[in-house]
Amino acid sequence: MITIGLTGWSDHDLIATDKKKKLEDYASHFPFVEIDTSFYGIPSGKSIQSWMDKTPDAFQFIPKAFGAMTLHRPWEDYYNSIEELFDTYKTRFYPMVSQKRIKAFLFQFPPFFHCSEKNVQYLETVSELMGTLPVAVEFRHPSWYSEENRANTLALLKKNFFIHTIVDQPQTPANSVPSVFEATNQKLTLYRLHGRNYSGWLNASDDPAWRANRTLYDYSLEELTEIKQHILDLEKHSEEVAVIFNNNSGGHAAKNAKELQDLLGIDFNGLNPQQLDLF
Repeated sequence: MITIGLTGWSDHDLIATDKKKKLEDYASHFPFVEIDTSFYGIPSGKSIQSWMDKTPDAFQFIPKAFGAMTLHRPWEDYYNSIEELFDTYKTRFYPMVSQKRIKAFLFQFPPFFHCSEKNVQYLETVSELMGTLPVAVEFRHPSWYSEENRANTLALLKKNFFIHTIVDQPQTPANSVPSVFEATNQKLTLYRLHGRNYSGWLNASDDPAWRANRTLYDYSLEELTEIKQHILDLEKHSEEVAVIFNNNSGGHAAKNAKELQDLLGIDFNGLNPQQLDLF
């Protein structure tokens, strides 16, 4: 099975017919969404329930792990113990888990999280603390995929039943990871498409608007056709390949997602009714 979604639901004007009902409109086009806001703070129970109420029963979410859980910031600044941090996060999202509305929890580690014994141990800790919940791992430091470490990295993901998050991004000299088309979980593989804006990634450290510039990219039909083939190959090794478009600073994510959907010739069931047939 192949599914397609976007990062967030607020900034996709192409599919928003009602500015006050952006999530409802989003859920009439795609079967899941990545929640980016949970990286900046654990959402309130009220917000989580509202998101569930606005979407169909079959609609799923991929919440990002809170930044303290991925060591972007010290967890000691927020909680007395790392167990308390993870328990708070899991408790908050329990309503989604109990109703099978979670596709995976995305642990996107920072660029300074390199392949080391200490960080391997932390991944083991994440596995222990998250238990049987589905955890997807995305690395941002290339050392995990070096010739020396790649096999061990994939073995580590498989051992812990982690879902491999494959990335599509330009290959700059210092701050990129390669696209490694390997499934490590039989049930699910994530494929996150960040765009291929080489200069945006290359100059991130010197650009105040690096976040926007890095994801400013419109995939060509030729590139989407290449991506389609990778997806079909991955589908042979995972029951589901979930494709996430994160190239939306220029509003291209929804457009590219619809184009890829057409190339794959797939439809999604259990969506909200569309207010307007835009496509």
